Amino acid sequence: MSPLDDPAVTPLRVAVLGAGTVGTEVLRLLEQQRDDLAHRVGARLQVIGISVRDRTKDRGDHVDPALLTEDPHALVREADLVVELMGGIEPARTLLLEAMAGGASVVTANKALLAQDGAELYEAADAAGVDLHFEAAVAGAIPLVRPIRESLAGDRIQRVLGIVNGTTNYILDAMTRTGAEFDEALASAQRLGYAEADPTADVEGLDAAAKASILASLAFHTRVGLQDVHCEGITSITADDIAAARRLGSVIKLLSIVERIDDEDLGERISARVYPAMIPATHPLASVSEAYNAVFVQADAAGSLMFYGQGAGGSPTASAVLGDLVSVARQRVHGGKGPGESNYASLPIAPIDELRNGFYVALTVDDQPGVLAAVAGILSSHGISIATIHQEPIGASPEAGGVAGRDVRARIGIVTHTAAESAMSTALDDLSTTAAVVAIDSVLRVEGE
Repeated sequence: MSPLDDPAVTPLRVAVLGAGTVGTEVLRLLEQQRDDLAHRVGARLQVIGISVRDRTKDRGDHVDPALLTEDPHALVREADLVVELMGGIEPARTLLLEAMAGGASVVTANKALLAQDGAELYEAADAAGVDLHFEAAVAGAIPLVRPIRESLAGDRIQRVLGIVNGTTNYILDAMTRTGAEFDEALASAQRLGYAEADPTADVEGLDAAAKASILASLAFHTRVGLQDVHCEGITSITADDIAAARRLGSVIKLLSIVERIDDEDLGERISARVYPAMIPATHPLASVSEAYNAVFVQADAAGSLMFYGQGAGGSPTASAVLGDLVSVARQRVHGGKGPGESNYASLPIAPIDELRNGFYVALTVDDQPGVLAAVAGILSSHGISIATIHQEPIGASPEAGGVAGRDVRARIGIVTHTAAESAMSTALDDLSTTAAVVAIDSVLRVEGE
């Protein structure tokens, strides 16, 4: 008998915490697809309450005002399944711990909470014998968490590299297409709704770093917290950097990279990092435009896999939330439990200084004989070899101390071969104190070669 008609099948009670853009879309899909979802789960999903901060706010036709509550603690105690879409650390953390202690399985899109307190949440879920699912926490609608956690559970993942923040990708794409400076591109992203009024978490790389910590934890069976992720944002990227990348046949993208490192002396370690980098225009990630996300997973047996799609937005994120909700609901109906935390490997985290990368370095120098040789000499003294070098004059005005009609400064763009991060850091210190070097304008890693 169909679960729609069988009175013996008890509906599953669903509590929804948060009714913003994503929460409202989840509620719309639950209503619109209620019969299909009941068939897929084996029982009806009954929303018993929606936790909000302000019950008087109009939330549209798909949010029943009678279900709104400002007491989320009472709500989670009555639920079989809790969907957390509030964001932030508290009260979300406390509510999820209460829900799991009371026997409710949890679906969350809260990457910041998982990056900070994922270990505690996993332990709580394991102790209570319930599920904790979070597909929507990384890359929106793109199925990424489940493939890494389940589909590739029999493989050995070596590297995960990708674009996991739509806001920064939109900004960098706009700068590339239009030649705009960062502030102009950010303002455009805010007008179009791609960036928040306070974009700090996005443009400083914090959002991407939280996702990198989740991906590293899953891929390498090791607890990786936000504090373990090296993080740099895109606020220092200029139109000159974009132009330099184009001249070199490259583009600039904010990349999240987690990888396994095998070292003869130090053994096996892992790295998790987020930073803007130049990648060749021929690389598949170079063509990822606007607010889209794309992620490469490299595994021993499966080889290279690419996941691409919308990484944010109400409907895409709600799709991932509903997928998780169906999974945990099925397990509730048919018995069993989904995968929990796997942290058996406990691999050490390699600090950024111990890694090796190619670099792009832009310098403003006095345009005089011997400068290039001096710069090359400093790099060479730290074991850094130059792959390419480009110089162009900068005209100086008399007001700036220059001579009219005479170039007195130049901009040098250098691409290095692979070098140690620590060596580059020391070389930059030496360059900054070199008399002929007026300024170190930009330092970017080069990836994807």
